[in-house]
Amino acid sequence: MDLIFRAAVAFVFILFIIRVTGRRELSSMEPFDLIMLIVLGDLVQQGITQSDYSLTGALLVISVMALLTALVSFLNFRFRWVRPVLEGRPVVLIERGRVLEENVRRERLTTEELEEQARVQQIESIEKVRLAVLETNGSISYIPEE
Repeated sequence: MDLIFRAAVAFVFILFIIRVTGRRELSSMEPFDLIMLIVLGDLVQQGITQSDYSLTGALLVISVMALLTALVSFLNFRFRWVRPVLEGRPVVLIERGRVLEENVRRERLTTEELEEQARVQQIESIEKVRLAVLETNGSISYIPEE
């Protein structure tokens, strides 16, 4: 029973950390970030299982994580009001060629990053963007001026 409780607490904490970290950081991982995620996974595993190296313990922890993931997915699908909590909301970054500084600052983005992403999508300057939205998956969608 202790393993189930530890796995559930770790799951909730990881979900919280992912929401606090910010979606843009997670969508543009550098090699260092990937290594830190692997280290984090190992630390979480040690905290959950402690000295229990049994197959039963491992299967129990994996099952709890899978069930909680399925539960979160179901809640996200079934209850509209829970989506902003679990996924966040899209954030408008540029409107009619003007950078919305407060939103950009809150999402910890720079104008240079916005310009770079615009160029990737074949838009030569921010002034030619009608709307740019930071989506819930961390990508930026650009709608050019017509």
